[in-house]
Amino acid sequence: MKTVFVNPERCIGCRQCEFACAVAHSRSHDAATAPFETPRPHSRIHVGTGTTYNTSFPNKCRHCDPAPCVEGCPTSSMHRDRERDVVLADDHKCIACAMCAMVCPFDVITFHSAANGAPPRVVATKCDGCVERVSSGEIPACVEACKVDALLFGDLNTLIAADRLHVSDAVMAATKSQAPVEEPPATVSGWRVWGESAAHISEEI
Repeated sequence: MKTVFVNPERCIGCRQCEFACAVAHSRSHDAATAPFETPRPHSRIHVGTGTTYNTSFPNKCRHCDPAPCVEGCPTSSMHRDRERDVVLADDHKCIACAMCAMVCPFDVITFHSAANGAPPRVVATKCDGCVERVSSGEIPACVEACKVDALLFGDLNTLIAADRLHVSDAVMAATKSQAPVEEPPATVSGWRVWGESAAHISEEI
């Protein structure tokens, strides 16, 4: 199946994917006017800080199957589109009970005003896989906006195989740059040097 694959180690935290997503889900689809719409369009992808210094992670819906949000939604607002294999949220059925957010293992569901009633009401907001763009032959807005290949769109198994090859190359390059250890260090200072070397290899990977 085709999906958006995340390479977190490539993310630089520019948040262009968030902006592109918000514009793609606005009424005008125009970057100049979308921020001034009421209610303001919101991103379905969320870039947060990583676990180490100077790292970021673009977090988005994985469209699980079975999906906990679909199973926990009492109004069937959360539902799977079997034809396109994505989990969608129906604004008209959502009662903002937040059951979907409570059971989502990736914390990707947020709640914002939607202009589908009078007055606008708060509803669950999540990634819809850019189904309209994909159906017309385009790629998801977040992938199109990403300039560092932190987000890729394609067949899942193909993307995983390519990433596996990349990791293998990094491991081989890192091991070749280190002199082989003939025997364990005999002193405390020797172990410290060994630890620093191991940490350097881990950072390169």
